[in-house]
Amino acid sequence: MSTGSAAGPLAPGRALRERFRSGEPTVGTFLGLGSVTAAEACAAAGLDWVLVDLEHGGGDEDQVGAIVVAAGAYGAATLVRVEQPERIRIGRALDAGAAGVMFPRISSAAEAAEARRHQLYPPQGDRGVASYNRAARWTLDTAALDRTNEQAIGIVQIETRGAVDDLEAIAATPGADVLFVGPQDLSYALGVPRQFDDPGFQAVLDRVVEACRRHGKVAGILANDRAGAERYRDRGFDFLAIGSDATLLASAVSASIPDGLGLWA
Repeated sequence: MSTGSAAGPLAPGRALRERFRSGEPTVGTFLGLGSVTAAEACAAAGLDWVLVDLEHGGGDEDQVGAIVVAAGAYGAATLVRVEQPERIRIGRALDAGAAGVMFPRISSAAEAAEARRHQLYPPQGDRGVASYNRAARWTLDTAALDRTNEQAIGIVQIETRGAVDDLEAIAATPGADVLFVGPQDLSYALGVPRQFDDPGFQAVLDRVVEACRRHGKVAGILANDRAGAERYRDRGFDFLAIGSDATLLASAVSASIPDGLGLWA
């Protein structure tokens, strides 16, 4: 778990990548409430990273920069799941200071490679070049333009049938640093909605871990709680998301209501 801040709000992202390289597990949560304060509270609790969910969450792109600063004060890196893996969406998240981007609905290695291109400055990619943003400390660190192609974290979701079919090639894709399983989407894609004990679903989880090991990538997954995260860690998943700010809050409130006083008592 994160133990404190480094020099500036962007430093946790660099530290997170180093932890990937060392094979150290990291723990974070999704942010769906659209609240910078909730993001700060999650970071203050000791998470290694927080992930702004722009696909399903209640927030918007304008909050990313404020969350980078708020979470970075506690040593937590900020990641962003974009609505779609489009060039403009990915570039804006990185310009705001995000350490990396999660690409949803990827169905092939070609799509993963294209999303990665949007993270990179030319000639390797097609990200627009600007330095008057948080990522370059408002032109005070233009050398960031030279570092970002190596440092930007790419997280490819394994949640479609196409991604499962092309799993090995996705794992071999440069810049696909983390292969992240979205359990609910994956279960629906496999035709076993929310049947997480289904043998076919479980077999795909094993394939993700094995592919990541072969290609030097990090296997990630969403767990409902600490016990689930620990089971996944023992299984080989090292990028562990535990619920979201919303589900953690709802769970804590539910657990705090005395017997007989709850709405459904």
